Amino acid sequence: MSTKHVIFKKVSRDKSVAVYMGKRDFVDHCDFVDPVDGVILIDPQQLKGRKVYVMLSCTFRYGRQDMDVMGVAFRRDLFVVTRQVYPELQDKEKLTHTKVQQKLLRKLGDNAFPFFFEFPDNLPCSVALQPAPNDVGKKCAVEFEVKAFCSENQDEKVDKQSSVRLTIRKIQFGPDVSKVVPEAETTFEFLMSEKPLHIKMSLPKETFYHGEPVPVNVEITNSSSRNIKDINVSVEQVTNVVLYSNDKYVKSVAKEETDDSVPSGTSLKKDYTLYPLLSYNKDRRGIALDGRLKHEDTNLASSTIVKDEVLREVQGMLVSYKVVVRMIASGTIGSSEVSLELPFKLMHPIPELGELFY
Repeated sequence: MSTKHVIFKKVSRDKSVAVYMGKRDFVDHCDFVDPVDGVILIDPQQLKGRKVYVMLSCTFRYGRQDMDVMGVAFRRDLFVVTRQVYPELQDKEKLTHTKVQQKLLRKLGDNAFPFFFEFPDNLPCSVALQPAPNDVGKKCAVEFEVKAFCSENQDEKVDKQSSVRLTIRKIQFGPDVSKVVPEAETTFEFLMSEKPLHIKMSLPKETFYHGEPVPVNVEITNSSSRNIKDINVSVEQVTNVVLYSNDKYVKSVAKEETDDSVPSGTSLKKDYTLYPLLSYNKDRRGIALDGRLKHEDTNLASSTIVKDEVLREVQGMLVSYKVVVRMIASGTIGSSEVSLELPFKLMHPIPELGELFY
């Protein structure tokens, strides 16, 4: 049974240059990153003696695009590399690394030229903050793009009619399953109470995959004189914008509110199930999403895995998740909220071999 290959194609308005790529998702395997490769098709008559270049860029944006002029928004190129495709500086065979490139070159003919880029080891993955429904302009995001254009030289201003942009994504899959069972516990002591309140929370594993339910086990031993009520369990997404602003967004992306109570001198052991899904958080401003390709759906942002010896600031945005259990401890002299947190990872599963190399 033959596997059908999907080819992504985009052509400039003046038909002078077109980009062909076999995939738009490139995987960071922690120890290496999938290289970016494809083929550029040119029309020599439309070029009119100009050269053809291809660029790979990683850009961090913070604020709407129309705010750049006022100096309020922030844009920083984290990585940019440009290569000349035509006239050729290298033999085609040296830039042809995949079977998809070979097939495209055979099919498209002599005016097709391969390109090949390797990611540096310190770049973040694609991520974006979800705008509100009435927000306009560019959202806050880390974005990757392949751009092909023709000009007299690579430094001159590019004519939009003679250029084409293709958004790509850099993604990361969950690490190997850890045998460590995450758990957290704490003890609270209250004024005028001889004995404490003890809370313990645990998860069955450290890494959950997008779409999976998150089962949470909560154990409460209330030896205090306070009464515990209104127990709520939630998954919180924490997004730190570490480049430029140091803003922090903490958003509840799944929550179970209950009337469960633990009177003084009693205990409770109960399992709660949470569903951290984007479908429950549509149109909520400030929710971090995995990078989105045009006309495609996405999901909540994956947990950021920062590699050793990589500066956190270069990541643009850091995303993490935690389960939080909160409850009200009420007594004769007032009420107070107590809580316990437990971090975990939310990632994509490692696909089967056939899915990965489609």
